[in-house]
Amino acid sequence: MSLEVLGLSTAQVGRVSAGLPYRFVLCLTMLTAACALASLAFACATPFAAFAVFAGVALPLPIALVVVAVAWIVNQAIGFGVLGYPIDLNTMFWGGAIGTAALIATIVSAAVLRVVTRLSAPIGLGLTLLAAYAAYEIVLFAFTPILGGSGAFTLTIIARLGLLNVTWMVGLLAVFGALSALSSWCEQRLTALSKHPA
Repeated sequence: MSLEVLGLSTAQVGRVSAGLPYRFVLCLTMLTAACALASLAFACATPFAAFAVFAGVALPLPIALVVVAVAWIVNQAIGFGVLGYPIDLNTMFWGGAIGTAALIATIVSAAVLRVVTRLSAPIGLGLTLLAAYAAYEIVLFAFTPILGGSGAFTLTIIARLGLLNVTWMVGLLAVFGALSALSSWCEQRLTALSKHPA
């Protein structure tokens, strides 16, 4: 399962797939903007599992890891620079835990995407997000004996954040699909105009 899940035609997927630099820049721009918006709106509830699935769908794993890492850096810069996170070891270690969890969620996402290729896009993406979100939360929870904060892992909070991740993933994939289709249409239009100038 890859870009076909976005509803693009085989020809569009071929053009987008050939344009890895384009996908990298588009994904990087989208995730940076999404991360900035989510960080400012939700502070500690940035939907990194959704970001991991989005990057895993659109990019090869090594590049997806870079894009998710940049999103995490943006998140931390906003947290410490704009939102006034306390500058202490515990907060910095939690930042590192979040980055680690985001990268592991990206690796899990890429692995699950390879397995769910025969399933319909909604089911495959749903399972991928479920696995990425579970990995993200498990990694964060693993840090609680050292850093504290286990009270944030209630069923209500986990469900609310899970829903937030679903919403962000659907939105990111829809925007990416629309922008990719628009890019393909523009390319076709320019090609047609160059063959038949007015």
